[in-house]
Amino acid sequence: MATGLGIALHDAGLPVGPDRCERLARAVTVMGATTVAELRACALATMVSDPSQMPTFDRVFAAIFGGPSPFRQLNLPTAPASYQRPESDGAPQPLGRAEIDPGNLPSSLRVSDAVPAAADSDEPLAEGPAVHRTASAAERLSGRDFTELSPAELRQLVTLMREMTLAIPPRRTRRYRPARDGKRPDLRRTLRLARRTGGEAIRFARRAPRVRPRRLVVLCDISGSMEPYARALLMLLYVLNGGQPQAQSSQAQSSRGQARPEVFSFATRLTRLTPALAAASPDTMLAKAGEAAPDWSGGTRIGATVKEFNDHYGSRGMARGAVILIISDGWETGDPALLGAQMARLSRVAHRIVWANPRTQSPRYRPEVGGMAAAWPYCDAVVSAHNLDSLDDLLSALRAR
Repeated sequence: MATGLGIALHDAGLPVGPDRCERLARAVTVMGATTVAELRACALATMVSDPSQMPTFDRVFAAIFGGPSPFRQLNLPTAPASYQRPESDGAPQPLGRAEIDPGNLPSSLRVSDAVPAAADSDEPLAEGPAVHRTASAAERLSGRDFTELSPAELRQLVTLMREMTLAIPPRRTRRYRPARDGKRPDLRRTLRLARRTGGEAIRFARRAPRVRPRRLVVLCDISGSMEPYARALLMLLYVLNGGQPQAQSSQAQSSRGQARPEVFSFATRLTRLTPALAAASPDTMLAKAGEAAPDWSGGTRIGATVKEFNDHYGSRGMARGAVILIISDGWETGDPALLGAQMARLSRVAHRIVWANPRTQSPRYRPEVGGMAAAWPYCDAVVSAHNLDSLDDLLSALRAR
């Protein structure tokens, strides 16, 4: 459409080239134009470079899209005759004097059958769709709850998940790196540099603390009520982890300076699923996760599993300074007091705790009873993460410092 309109304007005498056609296509895409008026605004901003070109532009646009001329009552100057272009017969023709024949336009720009021409009518033309935006099947599924998606539909969302990025806040390490603006002097490197200048310390080396991303630890509830959400969020973690075998994924993670996330599943027991993220495909990853977790789609004992994590992993350094993501609806079949005590214990060593609870999507939800009421005071952020559109809130909560 942008190319055809550019050809028509060029034939009418306007200095329109491929660069302006490209700018029009970008403007229509960014603005999301759906009406003739919005399309005209994009074309006017990208195709016209001088006020004297507006009558010619308006005449061509009206001939193509059947819109009335808003400049009929204005006495705008025409393009100067000194700017001429050669014609096929060799005779020059002034700019802005060529007439547009709708019958000679490209078929993609002929809209006279769908929109009646109203160039000679004073009645305003009803706005009609100018750009038809057809969303793909995956985009139509992005607003649906994960419980409403079949496994085949869930796999279609992997493409959109790959466009997301996971950024974990950094932390200062005990190691240092060479830095010109560092505040700490590097005496050893300064002496080595002095050997090149006869022992005179001309250049003073400095160093700054090395900064690395924090570790991400995920505790995912795989009980019966959370099984659809667990599958979707595990696929998200697989995609954000690189979605590739162990060797390639480790190389990609090290190039970005980001460690592989530690993923655990729990229902009635705690299971480490981190090796499953190195599978060759999302389906293989889910199959390996199901084989590794014998309590898949079972009951829920959140407090006991968090205690097991604290005893075997958290207190040994995995949770120290890390970002903890807990994916659960908060249904606790055990003692809520145990969950509260273990969440308090976890919050003392973790940098940040984010809880993804699909039930919070309802405006009537209140964490007043059960395990969620005991864990809520120790959560830095609570998000729903119930569909693809809500995953942006989850990533933003993980990104916060």
